[in-house]
Amino acid sequence: MDHHQHSIVSDEVSVNGFKTSLSLTTDGILRWSDRGPHLRQLSVEKEVVGFSTSGRLMTVRALVGQRSLVRKRFVFEPVSDDSLRNLCDKIQGYIHSLGRPKKLFIFVNPFGGKKSASKLFTNEVTPILEDANIEFTVQETKYQLHAKEVARSLDLTKYDGIICVSGDGILVEVVNGLLEREDWAAALKTPLGVIPAGTGNGMIKSLLDSAGQPCTPAHAVLAAIRGHKRSLDVATIWQGETVFFSVLMLAWGLISDIDIESEKYRWIGSARIEFYALKRIMQLRKYNGSIRFVPAPGFENVGEEIGSCVDSMEPLKPRPHGYQGPKVDFKSFNWRQLNGPFVSVWLHNVPWGAEHTMAAPDAKFEDGYLDLIVMRQCPKLALISLMSKLNNGGHVKSPYVVYIKVKAVILEPGPRAGGSTKEGIIDSDGEVLARGKGTYKSNLKSLMVYDKLQVVVDQGLATLFTPPV
Repeated sequence: MDHHQHSIVSDEVSVNGFKTSLSLTTDGILRWSDRGPHLRQLSVEKEVVGFSTSGRLMTVRALVGQRSLVRKRFVFEPVSDDSLRNLCDKIQGYIHSLGRPKKLFIFVNPFGGKKSASKLFTNEVTPILEDANIEFTVQETKYQLHAKEVARSLDLTKYDGIICVSGDGILVEVVNGLLEREDWAAALKTPLGVIPAGTGNGMIKSLLDSAGQPCTPAHAVLAAIRGHKRSLDVATIWQGETVFFSVLMLAWGLISDIDIESEKYRWIGSARIEFYALKRIMQLRKYNGSIRFVPAPGFENVGEEIGSCVDSMEPLKPRPHGYQGPKVDFKSFNWRQLNGPFVSVWLHNVPWGAEHTMAAPDAKFEDGYLDLIVMRQCPKLALISLMSKLNNGGHVKSPYVVYIKVKAVILEPGPRAGGSTKEGIIDSDGEVLARGKGTYKSNLKSLMVYDKLQVVVDQGLATLFTPPV
C-alpha cells in the first residue's frame, strides 16, 4: 500500500546529500529512505522527543532502542523554504497535539542513594530535556522535608509537572506537601514523575515495569516527556492528631527491622541488606499484636469476623487546611482480624518496594486497595527460600504467607513474643514512623509512637507521569 495515502504531509528532502521523500503519516510515523533501498522510520509519539530548525536544516531529536535508549539526531534539508515551512508546521503540530509538558519543576536530592543524583541529572537527564525543548526550574533539596515545604507553597500554575530526581523519599515529601495545601484537590492533578537516583526507586520501578520497560533514568525521563498520566491511590495513616500520607508501603516486623537496622552495616555496601536479612532470619523475632482490616471483595473469609470496628476506629481529626482524609463510613465496613505473633506485616500500594523487591505482585496503582502481606509461623529454611523469591514476587505463593487486598487497617503492634519487653519498628515509605522500646536508635524522636495506628486508602488521589501500558 502506498504510504502517501495516509500522510499528513509528504515532501522532498535531502539527507546527507541523498534526495528522498519525508512523510508524516496519520498514525504519527515519520518515514524516509536513506542511501539505498532502506526505509527509515520513527514513531513521533514513542521516539521523537524534540524538533528544531536552523536555516534550511530541520533536526529531529529522538530516543531510540528498547532495553537501552540512545539519543539520536536526524537532519533533513527540505528542497525549498515552502517545503520547510510545510514540514515544520505539520510535524510541530503533531507533537503539540500529544499534550506533552512544556515546563517542569525538578527536585534533585544530592544526598540520596550513592549521592549521585546531581551528576546523573547533569549528564543523563538535562540533555534529554533540552532535546525536548522543555523549560525547567531546578531545586536541590537542602535538608529533610525541604521538598515538602516547597511543594506546599509552589505556584503550580507555572508548571506542567514536578519531577523528583531521587529515590522514593522526595516523591513522598512532595505528595505530603501537596495534600497540605488549601488547593490540594487541584494541586494533586499536577503529574509527578521520578528519575531513579536513590536506593529505593520502588515507584518508578513499578511504573516502568508495568509497561515492560527497564528501570533506567532515560526510560523515566521519556515517560515524563511523553506526558501520559495515571492516578495513584494514597493511604492516610493516622494516630491521634498526627497524620502521614503514604504512597508506597508500611512495614512492621522482619522487613522493617531489616530495612532500618541494616543501617548499622552501611560500611559493607549494597550487600548489607542480604547480610542483615540472614542474621535476622537466624535470630528470628516474632511480635505480638493484632491487625484488623476491611477486606476487598473476594477476601471476606480471611481471618476472624469481628463485625463493626467503629468503636476502635478513631475518626481523623479535622485539620485547619488541606486534605481531610478519605470520606468513608466505618460503620458500614465488615471488619476481620488476624492475631499474632507475627514474623512480618507489610502493606503495599504498588508492586515494587525497591528495584529488586517485588513485594506485592498483584498491587495496582489506582484500584482503591492496599495489598496486605502477612507472615506468622514460618520455619527458618522456608523463610530463607521465601525471602529469596522477593525479586520476582514468588514469596506470596508460600503457604506461610497471607496475601490479600484491603481497604482499611487498624494495626495494634505489641512487644516481641517470648516475654521480651523490647518492641519493634514501624516503617512507611522508607521513613521510621514509630520506634518501640529497646529498638535501634529508639532515643530518636519519630513521627508517631509505637501503638495503635490506622490506615485508610483513598482511590486515585494523586497523579503520576507514566509510560503508556
